[in-house]
Amino acid sequence: MRTIVTLPTYNEAENIEDLIRELRALDAEVLVADDNSPDGTWKLVEALAATDEGVRLLRRMEKKGRGYAGAEAFTAALEWGADRVIEMDADFSHHPKFIPDLLAALEKGADIVVGSRLVPGGQDVGRGRLREGLTKFSAWYARTILGLPIRDCNSGYRAYTRRALEAIAPATLVSAGPSIVHEVFGRAKRAGLRVVEVPIVFVDRERGESELTLGRLLDGFFKVWRVRAMMRELPERKED
Repeated sequence: MRTIVTLPTYNEAENIEDLIRELRALDAEVLVADDNSPDGTWKLVEALAATDEGVRLLRRMEKKGRGYAGAEAFTAALEWGADRVIEMDADFSHHPKFIPDLLAALEKGADIVVGSRLVPGGQDVGRGRLREGLTKFSAWYARTILGLPIRDCNSGYRAYTRRALEAIAPATLVSAGPSIVHEVFGRAKRAGLRVVEVPIVFVDRERGESELTLGRLLDGFFKVWRVRAMMRELPERKED
């Protein structure tokens, strides 16, 4: 089974080399979709890829954004023959040590596995009570509006079977920013895919700067309604 980890990145030079080394130690291939980071993240990945065929770089010069990068990386991973695809953040808030748990859940029959802070055993560490409360509220909000059977529906740490990702059709995803997470889950629901959650410990980044701002957070609340409208336009298939 060929596993490819996709990493949408922007200014992750402080983290990317260490993360790729840990992922390669888990026998996973790595695909970095970098939005031409000013800090040279793409240069570091390019250097690693020159000596390790299990590392690949998509240096993105146009149509930048977290959502577009994620969708392009998914499409490339399928083209390159992935049997399983994992997407995660590149700042170690999603730790590679949980990857075996995600893959084990796929092997038990799940189509998509979510690394979750909000199921028993999951934790959100180092972000303060206000931020933790906001995380729980925003997850509840999205879950309610979209009717998702997922507690941590804001999680960007996910594993997919090839069949699941093909059903989601990543080349046709339209979300430019973080709302791609909700768009993917919405499509998964309409396609009748089986989604399960496994606990992870989410640790706030220690190196580099977060791209999350109040403006982006508020924008996310409105984008949920856009995703809901898009879901209604998709054919629905009941879960087997």
